[in-house]
Amino acid sequence: MRRFRKTLTTAVLTTLLVGSTAGWTAASSESASSGPLPGTAAWLADDSLGRELPDPTTATPSEVAAFFADLTGTQQQRLVEDHPTVVGNLDGAPVNLRYEANAPAGDQVLAYDPRGRGLIAQVVGDLENATHVSVLVPGSDVDISAFDGTAQRAADLQAEAGDDTAVIAWAGYTTPSGIGLDLATGRLAEAGAERLTRFTDGLDAVGLPAPSLFCHSYGSVVCGLAAPDIDASDIVVMGSPGMRADNVTALHTDAHIWAAKSPDDWIDRVPNVEFLGLGHGADPTSPGFGATVLPADDVPAHDAYFTPGTSTLTAFAAIADGDLR
Repeated sequence: MRRFRKTLTTAVLTTLLVGSTAGWTAASSESASSGPLPGTAAWLADDSLGRELPDPTTATPSEVAAFFADLTGTQQQRLVEDHPTVVGNLDGAPVNLRYEANAPAGDQVLAYDPRGRGLIAQVVGDLENATHVSVLVPGSDVDISAFDGTAQRAADLQAEAGDDTAVIAWAGYTTPSGIGLDLATGRLAEAGAERLTRFTDGLDAVGLPAPSLFCHSYGSVVCGLAAPDIDASDIVVMGSPGMRADNVTALHTDAHIWAAKSPDDWIDRVPNVEFLGLGHGADPTSPGFGATVLPADDVPAHDAYFTPGTSTLTAFAAIADGDLR
């Protein structure tokens, strides 16, 4: 009974302490984005090419890529003009067409969905010609209205890694907002893992190299759940509450797993347990987990792992451009 009470206590603490970067405020349960993309009905009804257009809900990214490869430039351009909300979010569609379709949302926007709190993915660097690709997966309280920090971290990583590396700031899932059960459970992470897997499948379908994933805070839960299904070269977690796995082997991936945690990161106060669906399990920086632990003693805070001049950003850049294995 005493062990049970202790476990329950740490689970409750996890609920209270798992990170929010926007403040200690209560939050209601978030609804993960779902359902057809805006404009899907008009897209599916379009028979102007004399052939069916791929269903955005059921077609795989490789099927989408094959469809676009069989079109003329004029046909591709017409689809962008007539169905920008579909083409702009269609994993497997050519990168340049997605940029063009999402142009009202900004430069080099690879995905944009304004529904609810909104989803966005934006590229720093020359993605179409990149030798190396990285994807930043943020934690809680990130959406279209609070995307600047993630975009800046992507820019800092790309600047440190160099011109042959493209970095994607991927706010492509519904993140937990404020403090609440969403932070301590895997519900939103499970939905996020599915979206991240499809997104990276889309990168592969257009011939881009296997990405390195950089996963911050709750984003590391997303990456842990996605790990078995993603062809990633590296998975780097920082400020992680856990990856929903006991160790590297349990992630079922060939990716190299790296982990960093600053001694000044409040995430260190979060109990590493998983009980009745609460908590996210083992600390990825613990000796028994099996990740390669990166130095982070000079990182001043939970949100500062990408700060220029830190040992973590230097290491992240070396991983991103393939110099550190």
